[in-house]
Amino acid sequence: MHANAPLTAEGRRRLVARVLEEGRPQAHVAAESRLARATVRKWVSRFRAGGEAALADRSSRPHRSPHQLDSGVVARIEVLRRDRKLPPRLIVDELAADGIDVSAATVHRWLRRLGISRLRDLDVTGNSHRQVRRIETDRPGQLVHMDVKKIGAIPTGGGWRVHGRGSTQDKAARRERVGYRYWHSAVDAHTRLAYTESLADEKAVTAAGFLRRATAFLGAHGITVEKVLTDNGSCYRSQLFDAALPDGARHRFTRPHHPQTNGKVERYNRTLGAEFAYARPWTSEKPSAPTTSSGGSSTTTTTEPTPPSETSPQPPSPRPLSPTS
Repeated sequence: MHANAPLTAEGRRRLVARVLEEGRPQAHVAAESRLARATVRKWVSRFRAGGEAALADRSSRPHRSPHQLDSGVVARIEVLRRDRKLPPRLIVDELAADGIDVSAATVHRWLRRLGISRLRDLDVTGNSHRQVRRIETDRPGQLVHMDVKKIGAIPTGGGWRVHGRGSTQDKAARRERVGYRYWHSAVDAHTRLAYTESLADEKAVTAAGFLRRATAFLGAHGITVEKVLTDNGSCYRSQLFDAALPDGARHRFTRPHHPQTNGKVERYNRTLGAEFAYARPWTSEKPSAPTTSSGGSSTTTTTEPTPPSETSPQPPSPRPLSPTS
């Protein structure tokens, strides 16, 4: 909004001048300005009470906040944060020991107002004080990372990457709505041996079937899966997925909103997309089983998975691995 727009400080001053300096009736000024009479009357009254400074915007903050946290408690929160670098949960415990009942959400809200909600805010150098802990394993199969990458399916004949945006083929592909493919991947943390399948969805039964086939693939290379690490997706939280875990294997989840914990497979997904999916335009869901090597990772992508046992849930039959159009 520019400085001379109506009802900015300058626009209000002009309204007041037309009433007080030119002697125009407030009703006429309101009609000419397409404003309510009460609006004109309000700004004239404010000018008479406080002069030109009264025409500026006022804060919407209430004059009093009876339920606001006491200033002494706020000072105590700031001291605990700055001196001991305590998180909100532990600050709540410290205040509770002094007989002060405050929620963690309230403490966090005040830390944000004070500008010290993040650890790096407490250090003049901007350091976060967080220790990056690299996940290292001693043997193959000790930890297997799993994840799903959603990627657009390729329409018959190719999409806009082949024919250009707005082309007849591009419009036909949009009407066709080919949907998406889901690349399920498993990466062994020690050897970086990776296994990927292109499947139709990311449902629990599909993820469970993929886990069985990935386990069989790793087993064929002499790797026994001991622990599986996934994010908190619903397919990984299901009972079907737990039932598909190898005997004696444990299932661990990453912290919510912390994909870096599963960084090996996250980075593998990026490499797979860059070196295969987006390496060149594709005109169809072409069957392929590429083998690539990047950053020490040996990647094997298959389109002929080992069928699950008769007693296990039957996942959808996988189609050939496919990049986006």
